[in-house]
Amino acid sequence: MESWLFLLGILAIAIVGKNKSLIIGVSAVMVLKLIPQTQNFLKLLQTQGINWGVTVISAAIMVPIATGEIGFKELLNVIKSPAGWIAIGCGVLVAVLSAKGVGLLAMSPEMTVALVFGTIIGVVFLKGIAAGPVIASGLTYVILTVFNLVPGH
Repeated sequence: MESWLFLLGILAIAIVGKNKSLIIGVSAVMVLKLIPQTQNFLKLLQTQGINWGVTVISAAIMVPIATGEIGFKELLNVIKSPAGWIAIGCGVLVAVLSAKGVGLLAMSPEMTVALVFGTIIGVVFLKGIAAGPVIASGLTYVILTVFNLVPGH
């Protein structure tokens, strides 16, 4: 019963905040929860959902390359600018932080609750995008490491 109340609360916040992605996500999970014998699929979604999402995002990012809108010329031009190097550095940083974040979530799954709550606040009230829980877990890992507060150490 508690899980239903929690999901309904998130759905209400998503509706008030007019966040379609969160409304669809919570609704999909609630529908799956209603269907008998979907517990295994929910566990699979929990463990593999982020990987599926990253795959979809990666495919979307590749579309301009596939359509010819972006090619080697554009890559060489961006590498010539400071902004391009900053973007490359940020890409590397995010990849490393995400890897550390996944490790933190594996060590301390209860952190997921706080990250999800923070993501919901950012999405609904600050008009953010729910693409950052893994990155947020990486940032959390760095901060916890700096203050020597990493769970399990």
